[in-house]
Amino acid sequence: MLPDKSILIYAYGNPGRQDDGLGNRLVELLEPWISENGLNNVELDSNFQLNIEDADNIREKDIVVFVDASILDIEDFQFDVVEPSEGRSEFSMHSASPAYVLALCNKLYNKFPETYILQIKGYEWEFQEGLSERAAKNLESAVSFLKDRIVQGKF
Repeated sequence: MLPDKSILIYAYGNPGRQDDGLGNRLVELLEPWISENGLNNVELDSNFQLNIEDADNIREKDIVVFVDASILDIEDFQFDVVEPSEGRSEFSMHSASPAYVLALCNKLYNKFPETYILQIKGYEWEFQEGLSERAAKNLESAVSFLKDRIVQGKF
């Protein structure tokens, strides 16, 4: 465990568009686990999309894990390091990408938290609530993976 490092898991997506809500659901599933295990260094947040104000939200964290549904041709999920970039995201329809938020955090606050993106494969994007069956299975895998990373301090 990393008791001395603050971790923010920040999910974004629209739960009203089926699998686009994968990240938001991940936060809901992690919340009781974090509480039960007394992981006071782990903070959760979720929103419909990333915004430039999120640069302020991540600046005091040691580790940030952004979580989003993915339309890319990946397996069940993919976990990557985020490097700062002034450009937009290539895998997401959201207005600000994790790379852009990280670049802005560095530019405004001279802070550079260790940052990752956890992309969870989605399949259905219609205007209705609820995850597709395949996306829900991918979510289970991603939650287990993230819990393991947190407990073992593998960032």
